[in-house]
Amino acid sequence: MKLCELPSLLGCDPSRALPATEIAVVTEDSRRVVPGSVFVAARGIHADGHDYAAAAARAGAVAVIGERPGIASLDGLPYLCVPHARKALGTLAHALAGNPTERMTVIGVTGTNGKSSTVILVHHILNACGHSTACLGTLGYRIGSELLAAPHTTPFGEDLATLFRRAADARHSHAVMEVSSHALDQERVAGIVFKVGAFTNLTQDHLDYHQNMDAYRRAKLRLFEEIVGPERFTVVNRDDASADAFISASQVPCVTFGAKGDCRATQVRTSTRGAEFRAATPWGAAEIALPLLGRHNVSNALCAIATCGGLRVSLDGIAESLRCAPPAPGRFEHVDTGQPFQVVVDYAHTEDGLRNVLQAAREICKGRIICVFGCGGDRDRSKRPKMAAVAAALADLSILTSDNPRTEDPERILLDIETGMQRVGKKKNIDYLVFVNRAEAIRRAIDTAQAGDFVMIAGKGHEDYQILGTQRIHFDDREVARDVLEGR
Repeated sequence: MKLCELPSLLGCDPSRALPATEIAVVTEDSRRVVPGSVFVAARGIHADGHDYAAAAARAGAVAVIGERPGIASLDGLPYLCVPHARKALGTLAHALAGNPTERMTVIGVTGTNGKSSTVILVHHILNACGHSTACLGTLGYRIGSELLAAPHTTPFGEDLATLFRRAADARHSHAVMEVSSHALDQERVAGIVFKVGAFTNLTQDHLDYHQNMDAYRRAKLRLFEEIVGPERFTVVNRDDASADAFISASQVPCVTFGAKGDCRATQVRTSTRGAEFRAATPWGAAEIALPLLGRHNVSNALCAIATCGGLRVSLDGIAESLRCAPPAPGRFEHVDTGQPFQVVVDYAHTEDGLRNVLQAAREICKGRIICVFGCGGDRDRSKRPKMAAVAAALADLSILTSDNPRTEDPERILLDIETGMQRVGKKKNIDYLVFVNRAEAIRRAIDTAQAGDFVMIAGKGHEDYQILGTQRIHFDDREVARDVLEGR
C-alpha cells in the first residue's frame, strides 16, 4: 500500500498531496518505528503520541496520523487528521495484513464473567467438529500449534492484525476471541470483520476506567452495533439484566440463551464430576454431559451451544465434543495431592464471579467453605465491600489477603474489604482472618481445613505473578497451595 492511498482508506482529506511512498508498517509505539512506517499519534491515559512524533521521524516514519485538525505536517512529516486515531490504526494495520478476517469466521465474546471459559468451549467444539480455529484471550493466543503469552485480554490493533495474518497463514477458517470493554472503548478491534458477537453477562468491574455502569455497558454494546451484513448473528444471555440493551443493539438476527432463551438447560444435575443437563435449542434437543463444575459453567456451555449452533455445527457434534471439554486454567482448577478436602483456585475477582464459584462449591461441599480472596489495588474501590458481603454470606470462614496491591497500600485495601464484613455483622478472628501476605493466607486456609471442607482460593486463577508496588514478582496460587499440601 502506498501513502497516497491512505486518504481514501481512512476517509480523511489531507491538506497536501501525498507521495506514492510504500508503507512498511503502522504503529502507535515510536520504539517500533522502522523506515517506511506510518506513526499513529494516539492519546493515552498517561501520554500523548504527538509528543513522540519527533522520535518517530528520526526512526524513519513517513507520515503521522492523529486527531488534531488544522495541521499539515508534524516534525517534517505529512499529518493526516482522523476522527479516531486508533480506529485508523486498526483499519490500516489490517489492510497492510491483507484484511485476513474478511476470509475468516471471527467470533467475538464480550461480558464481565465467563469470557475465557466460553471462548475455550467454542474453540474446542469448532476444532472437534472439523473447523480449524484460532483462539485469542486472557489465557493466551493459540494459533496453529503455538500458544503465545497474552499480555492483554484483547491485544492492541497492530498486534491483532499480525495475529490474524498468522492465523490466515496457518489456514484457520475460524477464530474466537475475547473482546474486552477496554479494547472496544479504545478501538483496538477496528479492522476486524466479526461474523458473530456473543454476550455472557454484565456485572460491576473496571469502574476505575469506565466510571459508571452505563459507560461500561455502552463500551460492550459497541461490539454488537458494528456487526452488520448477511450471514452474521449475535448471541445474548437472556437472563442478564442488560439483555434487552444488547438485543436492541444487534443489527442482525439474535440467538438467546438462558432460562428464558432460545437455548435452555433443563433437568440440570451438578456433582463433583461436572454437570449434566438437557439442552433445548432451535436445532433440536440433546443430552449434555459437561465435565466442568458449577452452574455458571452450564451458562457458559449454553452460550457456546448457541454460538456453534448458529454457525450450523450439528447439535450431536456439539454434545459429543462437550463430553471432553477442557477446563480453563485457573477456572475452578483443583489442586489435589490426596488430601481429604478440596482445594480450588479460581480467577473470580468480581462480586458476581465470587458468588458463582462459592455457590458451585456449596453444591458439592459436605463440610465448611474456607474462602481466600482479596481485591486489586489502584482499581475500583466500591466493589471491595460488595465482594466481602458475598464471601460473608456464602463462606463459613473468609481469609482476607492481598491480590495485586500495585501502588496502593495493601492494608488500606484490606480495611475496605473488612468494612464489608463488618457491615453484615462478621467479627475479625472469628468469622474472618486477615493476612497481608498471600502465601501466609493460603497456608492458614489449608492448615485450617478438615476432612470434607472446601478451600476456595479466589482472585488470581491462572496468573503466575503478583504486582507489588511497581514490581511484578512470580506468584502462582496453584504452586503455593501444592507446596503447602505436600508439606503437610
